Amino acid sequence: MFIQTESMPDPNRMKFFPGKNVSKDVTPREFQINEENAASPLATRLFEIGGLSTVTLYEDCVMITKYDDKEWQTLKPMILGAIMDHYVSGEPVLRGQDGNSDSEFAIEDKPEDESVINNIKEILESRIKPAADQMGGEVNYKGYKDGIVYVEFIGPTTALTQGMGNILSHYVNEVTAVRDFRDAIPKPGLDSEEAKEVLKVLEEKINPSVAGHGGHVTLIDLKDDIAFIRLEGGCQGCGMADATLKNGIEVEIKGAVPTITSVLDVTDHAEGLNPYYAPN
Repeated sequence: MFIQTESMPDPNRMKFFPGKNVSKDVTPREFQINEENAASPLATRLFEIGGLSTVTLYEDCVMITKYDDKEWQTLKPMILGAIMDHYVSGEPVLRGQDGNSDSEFAIEDKPEDESVINNIKEILESRIKPAADQMGGEVNYKGYKDGIVYVEFIGPTTALTQGMGNILSHYVNEVTAVRDFRDAIPKPGLDSEEAKEVLKVLEEKINPSVAGHGGHVTLIDLKDDIAFIRLEGGCQGCGMADATLKNGIEVEIKGAVPTITSVLDVTDHAEGLNPYYAPN
């Protein structure tokens, strides 16, 4: 099996073409390390390598995003091996066609919002998607509710969030904000007692410390014994982010909640606009 690779404008992203069909869906499926990946045995196998933040399944290729501190020279042989092992195993790439991570997305468009939604979709097609395409990614409409447009960001397109909000609210008065659709997916882990303890640590110890650097740390989810966090503001893209995570955040969280064995950073550091310390 010969797998071809293609570099992307973002050095943390790379496409892998196995020479076989990957997904039957025209719309790409993006999986993140902090999501339930049982729907894709291939994504699960790839995340076991470590160092990968997203796996996106296209019809003919797999696009992988690595963390800043990882090198393709080290990861590529393991990724190629994992893809080959998957196809040899005979397992499906996706378990069915409706078992993906957005199946729990609860926002449904209302008939009375049809006119507003049509205007939103038209602007996305004419103004937003061309910009996303130039970045090597995609932005897909997912839903609209109470002035908020929910979209799926694929690739580095989260950087378009603020601009999208400005454009959409300018042309569609009812729009007040744009959000990643995953923010609307219920996360039972955030209602647990462990999550409340983690939030307390973040609010009382971590965020007051990083606030001086213009940073903020958000708890994204808690599953089993793993806490998933996102670094924002001056912490996003900061050259000291990994040290802050390992020597500060993780130590404080584990100390307060002994049942947590790992703290994973799911931040897209490549999109950091104002890091406190410039990355090397």
